Amino acid sequence: MGALDPVGELRAFFRAALVTPVERDHTEPEAAFRRRRLVAGATLVLGAAGLGLALRIEPGNALFYAATLGVAAVWTVGAFASGRLYTGQAHTRSGGTGHPVLQAFLLGIALLVVFLAGAAVVARVPVLREPVEGLLDHARYGSLWIVAIITAINGVAEELFFRGGLYSAVGRRQPVPITTAVYALVTIPTGVPLLVLAAVMLGTLVGLQRRVTGGVLGPIITHLTWSLGMLFLLPPALNLWS
Repeated sequence: MGALDPVGELRAFFRAALVTPVERDHTEPEAAFRRRRLVAGATLVLGAAGLGLALRIEPGNALFYAATLGVAAVWTVGAFASGRLYTGQAHTRSGGTGHPVLQAFLLGIALLVVFLAGAAVVARVPVLREPVEGLLDHARYGSLWIVAIITAINGVAEELFFRGGLYSAVGRRQPVPITTAVYALVTIPTGVPLLVLAAVMLGTLVGLQRRVTGGVLGPIITHLTWSLGMLFLLPPALNLWS
């Protein structure tokens, strides 16, 4: 047996997870494509407005829960109304394909580690930390577990729309940067710079997964791993670096 090559293994992992697409044919009629674009556009306007309003509700107000669930409903309904969604397939070490569960989880962990390391900077820069603390106040002054459930629901809903309905509506010309840019623009009205940066980094990562796997399962798992990890681990990380 040859010696284990960690660098080679990492390269192979990232190539399989984020670079080389799984073969598939998701071609659809032009009429269906136009319908996707119309539905996706309307959903985007409604969802963006709802998200901006939801994140401006005072921490501890029960209306926050209803508002964020409402936004999740908009993303979800819009995603399924736009057309068919796919779970997607990933490359396996044997050369076949399978569900992108482990790949997606590991990518979510990797992104989480990057953000927790970045907490060392955020904790020392008031203009960055204060908006983040305001966002985390929803968990501090409310029920953490209810916020966690809502975070998970919203994560699934966002991926169904942004890497599902919207991604398909963009077409085959640069869907990853376009959907990532739109995802980031939607977060700007929240007034949280770290959330915008997170949208760019997360959007790029799950967008590449979507391009490779052809579906939303991988992006959903990565998103949930990262977002729930941030919810529970970011507050102690900020305190550690204070």
